[in-house]
Amino acid sequence: MKARLVVVPIVAALLLAVSGRVQAQSNQCPPGTGATDPQRITQDACQIAVDLFHYMAPQLGLAVTGGNATLGQGGTLGGLGKVLIGARANVLRGSLPQVDDLTLSTTGRVQRTGANAIATDDAILGLPTIDAALGLFKGIPAGVTNVGGVDLLVSAGYMPNIDTDPLDVSVDSPFSLGFGARIGIMQESILVPGVAFTILQRRLPQATVTAVTGAGDSLVLRDLDVKTTAWRIVASKSFLTFGVAAGFGQDDYKSSADISATVRTPIAGVRVSTGPTPTEQSMKRNNMFLDVSLNILPATRLLFEIGRVSGGDVTSFNEFSGSPADAPRVYGALGLRIGL
Repeated sequence: MKARLVVVPIVAALLLAVSGRVQAQSNQCPPGTGATDPQRITQDACQIAVDLFHYMAPQLGLAVTGGNATLGQGGTLGGLGKVLIGARANVLRGSLPQVDDLTLSTTGRVQRTGANAIATDDAILGLPTIDAALGLFKGIPAGVTNVGGVDLLVSAGYMPNIDTDPLDVSVDSPFSLGFGARIGIMQESILVPGVAFTILQRRLPQATVTAVTGAGDSLVLRDLDVKTTAWRIVASKSFLTFGVAAGFGQDDYKSSADISATVRTPIAGVRVSTGPTPTEQSMKRNNMFLDVSLNILPATRLLFEIGRVSGGDVTSFNEFSGSPADAPRVYGALGLRIGL
């Protein structure tokens, strides 16, 4: 399908639509015991909501994580008092399930596969973050470099409330914080690049997401929570007017939500609700990236990043057209960084 640009936080698209294994737990929506049982009437809606969650969760994790913990930076900063502050927009080429096109069954779940798979649309999805690094320890001198330096890493994500038709996103707080550390293998000097190991935990602001189908049925994710842990090995080198950095590592995404659904019955004016049904996902993906930085002002750099994630295995009861949930994804970032 034709790609489109989505200029909203990636979570807003959730219902508009070394590797680990993840099982989508496709049988977790209770089937009910009879034709009038609310669980049976809403089972199809519940199952679709669960599958949508598992389809979008890897994309949510990537939007939060991106590549380098600090764009353009490889080695440690060089000791106490050194600070880097940057703003970035992570973007990825994603796939959005088209919830508006769904017609739900009220007689139990219906499997959608092959030509009847849930339609998706290609989209560029983004999430803004602010990153900071604070030098704590310069490291131990070793020839033309220092080894064992330590930086503190802080990341702040932002997601506002969104109230649009057919989507509503309500967040407990628009901001969330992440923390980590950078351990120096070599500090950058005139002769050697900077090389370091980083580990950073991030999360999306916890949210409740409600989407309404074309027929007026609603799918709800309550207490949607996405946490990521990412480790990286990064090398970088600065030159007179530009710098480069490259790295690889692994992402661990942990996501959870409580699923609820409300559907119309064949009886005019009668709606049936069920839930909450808890669901969760845990997934590991391999990640590699390349950064380029340009010096535009003293102590100020414009930064670009391109990367790719792959691996993991997602299965679900319903199928989705286009790219599968565990398909490799290409992502990028644009940022501005100031050193103090």
